[in-house]
Amino acid sequence: MSKIKSIDTPLSEITLRRYEKPYNLKRRDLVRKLTLGMGLLNPGDSRDVIVDILCILLDARKNKIKLSSETIRGKVIEFRKEHKLDYNGTASSNIRRQLKRLRELFLVEKVKNDYIITEFDTCLSTFEDKIERYLIPSIIERLKNYMKEVDREFGENE
Repeated sequence: MSKIKSIDTPLSEITLRRYEKPYNLKRRDLVRKLTLGMGLLNPGDSRDVIVDILCILLDARKNKIKLSSETIRGKVIEFRKEHKLDYNGTASSNIRRQLKRLRELFLVEKVKNDYIITEFDTCLSTFEDKIERYLIPSIIERLKNYMKEVDREFGENE
C-alpha cells in the first residue's frame, strides 16, 4: 500500500515588513528597502542581486525598454562593478530565478523572452492592483477557511 504524501508547497505567499519611512536614501538603498519590505530579500542577506535586477528594470521602464535575461545579467554585472560590489548571484540561472520571484509578486512580467516592469506601470499601481486587491485578500480568505476547519475539527470552545 502506498502512502500519499502531503505537499506543503504554497499556492501563493507574501511576506510584508514595515521599515522606517524612506528618507534621503540613494536609489539602490531605496530599492533594497522595497525588496526587504516585500519579503524578496531577508535582513542580513549578502546575496542581494535581486535589488540590482529591479533597479535595472526600473531604469528601463522610463524608456519602455524590454530586456532579455542575458541583457539584464550583463547590466547587473556592470552595475555591481560600478558600485564596487561582489559578483555573487550573477550566474544566468540565478538571474532567471530572481526574475521569476519578481514575476510571482507581479512586479515584473515576461513578454515573449523579455522582461519589463509590469505594464511599464508604477510600482504603487501594480502593488495596489495585483497585491493589495487580489493576492492578499485571496490568502486571507484561504486562511479563514483553514481557521474554520480547525475550529470545526477541534471544537469551537474546547
